[in-house]
Amino acid sequence: MNLSVTWAEAWIRQCVDVIADHRVELITLDRDIGDGDHGENMDRGFQAVLGKLDTLPAESVPGDVLKLVATTLISTVGGAAGPLYGTAFLKAAVAVAGKPDLDGAAVVALLTAARDGIVLRGKAESGDKTMVDAWTPAVDAAAAAERAGATPVAILVEAADAAEAGAVATEPLVARKGRASYLGERAIGHRDPGAQSSALLLRAAAETAERVADE
Repeated sequence: MNLSVTWAEAWIRQCVDVIADHRVELITLDRDIGDGDHGENMDRGFQAVLGKLDTLPAESVPGDVLKLVATTLISTVGGAAGPLYGTAFLKAAVAVAGKPDLDGAAVVALLTAARDGIVLRGKAESGDKTMVDAWTPAVDAAAAAERAGATPVAILVEAADAAEAGAVATEPLVARKGRASYLGERAIGHRDPGAQSSALLLRAAAETAERVADE
């Protein structure tokens, strides 16, 4: 089963709930190695997105939903997260522009474009203790699943699993980008908040795909 705009809207609505539910967790993670505002900023941004979802035209496609998220996050989320996530969703929107539904290859293209947008904007690489450490494993797992003939839903599940593992794997790393890099080895033992929020968003993508597929 391919994924339509119904999935895209459901995904973003679940992102709103997930970020709200984990706001304090993300604040705490960011307070340990950053400014402490990641959870608050992400929650504010996705609440703003929620207020605009109902304005989408009836003939919208998944890329339109992603573009709306991008422009809203860029304009409402402070700190580094706004530009990074905004760019991710904008590049993802471009990758699937005009497609009424997404097959496995399109899902991989969406995830890859989002990751590449984050890398382009943040200049981070795997191992730098950033959200890239969640996104790159997710992209790699998604691509491998697609090559193996997995469905779009299964591809997203594999991506979410890999992102969660990637977020956990940031804990022993020394940060090389962002405010956390100023801490040196004191950042060891703390999970990167951007990697954690990325894992939350990708799990929401997988869960909504599973739910939509069952309806």
